[in-house]
Amino acid sequence: MYRAGAVQNPWRASLPASRSRLVLAVLLLSMLLLCGRAFFLQAVNHSVLQARGDAYYRRIIEVPAYRGRIVDRNGEPLAVSTPVRSVWAVPSEVEATSAEFAQLARLLELSTHELRARLAETEREFVSLNRSVPPEIAARITALQVPGIFQDTAYRRFYPAGDVMAHLVGFTDLADHGQEGMELAFQKELAGTPGRRGVIRDRKGAVVEDAGLMREAQQGRDVTLSIDARIQSLAFRALRDAVIAQHARAGSIIVLDTQSGEVLALANLPTFNPNNRGQRDPAQLRNRVLTDSFEPGSTLKPFTISVALEEGKVTPDTLIQTAGTFAVGTATIHDAHQEGVLNVAQVIQKSSNIGAAKIALGLTAESMWQMFQSVGFGTAPHLGFPGESGGRLRNYKTWRPIEQATMAYGHGIAVSLAQLAHAYLMFARDGEVIPISLTRSVAEPEAHRVISAKTAKQVRTMLEMAVQPGGTAPAAQIVGYRVGGKTGTAHKPENGTYSESKYIASFVGMAPASHPRFVIAVMIDEPHSGEYYGGQVAAPVFATVMSGALRMFNIAPDAPLTPIALPTSDGVVEEGT
Repeated sequence: MYRAGAVQNPWRASLPASRSRLVLAVLLLSMLLLCGRAFFLQAVNHSVLQARGDAYYRRIIEVPAYRGRIVDRNGEPLAVSTPVRSVWAVPSEVEATSAEFAQLARLLELSTHELRARLAETEREFVSLNRSVPPEIAARITALQVPGIFQDTAYRRFYPAGDVMAHLVGFTDLADHGQEGMELAFQKELAGTPGRRGVIRDRKGAVVEDAGLMREAQQGRDVTLSIDARIQSLAFRALRDAVIAQHARAGSIIVLDTQSGEVLALANLPTFNPNNRGQRDPAQLRNRVLTDSFEPGSTLKPFTISVALEEGKVTPDTLIQTAGTFAVGTATIHDAHQEGVLNVAQVIQKSSNIGAAKIALGLTAESMWQMFQSVGFGTAPHLGFPGESGGRLRNYKTWRPIEQATMAYGHGIAVSLAQLAHAYLMFARDGEVIPISLTRSVAEPEAHRVISAKTAKQVRTMLEMAVQPGGTAPAAQIVGYRVGGKTGTAHKPENGTYSESKYIASFVGMAPASHPRFVIAVMIDEPHSGEYYGGQVAAPVFATVMSGALRMFNIAPDAPLTPIALPTSDGVVEEGT
């Protein structure tokens, strides 16, 4: 019989006391383990959590170092860094409408296709979009407020002199690393060392807190060149005008201070604008003064004659028959203009190949080779400039008689224009040669003697005769100053022989001849105006630049201030080629 008091709750389950105690112990132990783990992570090994937090929010950014300036000898800036903005993106966070995307691409100077391609790399943490955005453009990019687009401070290189100094100063790439010229040669000194700064970014990448400077940026140091911007500008304009007038392939000029060996000007044509970061023609980038070598032609005759004078083989008045032709083995040497009997001084004045060759064959090959080597031929000038040429000077033991004869007038040997100007310091400094430099010098240069002062002065007198009426370069004369110099006209080697229509015209000279202060060398490559002799093509450039340099440095005249009477075109002496 059913009794109400006997009814039991069906949901009530009985649990043994031992099991309930076990469950309670497990729960308590779990809580103790969690508390212990929390204490360990937060109090003992908190760096793990800190590192994970930093990985999400803390970033180390590079603080760019200000690149040092390049200045001329008077402090005129030739390369400076201007502040710009570097724009970059986190591809996975970029969100923009079609209109915003198109506007962003235009401001970044990218096509929409190129911008989409860069932002498609979502696996990358960030991508660079433009490293040198002007501040006003950067402000317009900021105003778009496109998520995932960020900016940092950067610097862009600017070259105030543009194409006038291009080959010497060079340029940097988008990362501000030197690529050519002195920018490359002095990369380490100019670049400095970037700093490091910690920042805290929010989930959108915006900097919300500065965590402090970790390493201060070490600014690059300035580099002072030996160049005088005034003479450089004058030299560049004179060279450009000559290259254009002569329809020449190229041209080069270098100006040396005879007292210090400093390069006061160095220019080349064709040239380029280093501020234009577009594609450049490799032919425009070559610093031909330093990196190109050529056969110098008759500008080498004074060195051969110096050896003969020094060894007592000849005197300035020694007579040499230059009429007709001169056979050396199976080869024949000739002059462009027949003169007959000339003394040694007139061999220079009239630029006789036959006279120079006969003098050379009266010397030993070793003595000529030693002279060429002593003035720097065959060895790079060690200016620290990238790619400078050492030219070509074979060992005298391999010379054949015809090679010894032709080297006397600059065939069979190759030199750079810088080497040629450097070698002429021997005549300007009374027989001594000093190193040349592209940077401003303070210490007195170390000189070494190559020939006696007597021989150097004798040759310098001959070089003056070459510039006077009756010589090969009267166009090199300057009112009020005595000038000495030598022309060179050489056929260009082509396909194993010498071209009959391509020439290199050159002139190397010094002034004032009584006590030379400057040496200037000019080279015009392949003139096509109908004139190709060094006295016609290169000497006028020398006269223009030398005249300006002498006045800029207030060098006192050493000749009467009377107009110069130049010979008519019929009276111009043609040099040997």
